Amino acid sequence: MERHVPDISVVLPVFNEVDNLRDMYRETVKALEETGRSFEIIACDDGSTDGSMEILRELAAEDPRVKVVAFARNFGQTAALDAGFRTATGKVIVPMDADLQNDPADIPRLLKRLDEGFDVVSGWRLRRRDAFWTKTLPSRIANRLVSLVTGVKLHDYGCTLKVYRADILRDFRLYGEMHRLIPAYVKWAGGSVVEEPVNHRPRRAGRSKYTLTKSIRLILDLLTVRFLLSYSTKPLYFIGKYGLMACALGTLTLAWTIFKRLWWGLPLFTDPFFLISIFLFLTGFQFLLFGLLAEMSMRTYFEGQNKPPYLIKTTINLPESDGKAPPDPEA
Repeated sequence: MERHVPDISVVLPVFNEVDNLRDMYRETVKALEETGRSFEIIACDDGSTDGSMEILRELAAEDPRVKVVAFARNFGQTAALDAGFRTATGKVIVPMDADLQNDPADIPRLLKRLDEGFDVVSGWRLRRRDAFWTKTLPSRIANRLVSLVTGVKLHDYGCTLKVYRADILRDFRLYGEMHRLIPAYVKWAGGSVVEEPVNHRPRRAGRSKYTLTKSIRLILDLLTVRFLLSYSTKPLYFIGKYGLMACALGTLTLAWTIFKRLWWGLPLFTDPFFLISIFLFLTGFQFLLFGLLAEMSMRTYFEGQNKPPYLIKTTINLPESDGKAPPDPEA
């Protein structure tokens, strides 16, 4: 039988939200039915211990459009979203928190923005209903830092409510807290990203899972993203420049030491600049060696998987060979 492909896949990461799930289901279904498009709701239970899984079983039994992925234990929001993205079959993917702070009524408006030709519509919680010092302020600092490092300026990377074209997410694999950084990846891959204000509501029931440690993890993941965006296919350029810089400084300090020996007759081997030059040379050679090893690992990664170090957006008059280049629908 031919498998029906829904227009929209809503992905809900769920962790101990037993008091919110039924209301979330009703509001989400109402908002999606107003669009007139077919849809599925994929709930990823992240090891809940409060009875959330029982509610999800009941909802799935009542409505076949509800699909459930259950983890054996708590793996985190990013893992839940990654599992949802891989399970989703819709042409458009809409991740959203299950705590009712994201408003499902915003989905139709975000879909309209996507229809204007964008690849990602990112929600912006313009008026946040969270504690300022422990949530809003750290989030604003993190958003500015991410925008500065990635060059993709968004006011609210932390808002889970976004709308993606499914083919954009096809090759993404999420780790750590990197689900917040997907718009930066999309922009790097040549996609278009736009931000749209969304309603943010105070939590009605349950406890927030946000902690300050998540902001710290995001900063660490940001280092990885910056490296992947700029140097994933040429790590020697990133590491090697510091090696050459260290060798150049070593050369200057050694020349200064020799100059002092020849001009003023100062001792050579006991001069601290002589020891510094040796240290800089060794450091520079180590950086260059690490860069060459990283270069070999990168080539093994791409060539071993027969994976090109680029992304093809579309092709014309060519067959879809490996799933990475969807044919142009207008061709």
